Amino acid sequence: MSLGMILLVVLTLLILFGVLQRVLDRMALTDRQALFLVALIFVGGWLPDLRLGMVSLNIGGALVPFGVCVYLFFHAGTGKERIRCLIASVLAAAVIYVISLFFPADPVTMPFDPMILYGLCGGIIAWLMGRSRRSAFIAGVLGVILADAATGVVNWSRGINQMLYLGGAGALDAVVLSGVTAVMLCELAGEIAERIARGRTSGSTLQGGQRA
Repeated sequence: MSLGMILLVVLTLLILFGVLQRVLDRMALTDRQALFLVALIFVGGWLPDLRLGMVSLNIGGALVPFGVCVYLFFHAGTGKERIRCLIASVLAAAVIYVISLFFPADPVTMPFDPMILYGLCGGIIAWLMGRSRRSAFIAGVLGVILADAATGVVNWSRGINQMLYLGGAGALDAVVLSGVTAVMLCELAGEIAERIARGRTSGSTLQGGQRA
């Protein structure tokens, strides 16, 4: 089982035990909706790709995650958040694309799968730029998909008639890892910020009591 599939299983368990309740609330998703989407991605990853000319779309690795991004985009709080998540998506895609230039097209001989690196980089950039959990998830997922699309467009512009695979094989791992990394970093940063704020409030209260 690939890393992406393992992460989906872990996410399912965390949702069932209510660990991610707060995260899902911030992303405007219920437990049932989240479980349904995770199941769609998991099952869709094993289904045959949909071919549209020179483009091959994986249901679990591209179509379902993209659909989730569209849903979250229209549930974003403000217009500024929507613009921010689009900018973050483009930046994440640019970083992933540039990094991919330093790796061979066939990573079989490499000691690690570069898709994991793409997913982590996409998630970190999405977290830094996205701020909110919705924006971070959108940027993390779209960053990977857009980077793959950019690679295909560049190849076609050079006269290389090569199939563009979106979300297939290791790309599903990168999409899932990027989205999960972005959201978890946002959640961790938010938790740390809240604890610092509570600490300052408690300190101010104690100082006020001593003065009184």
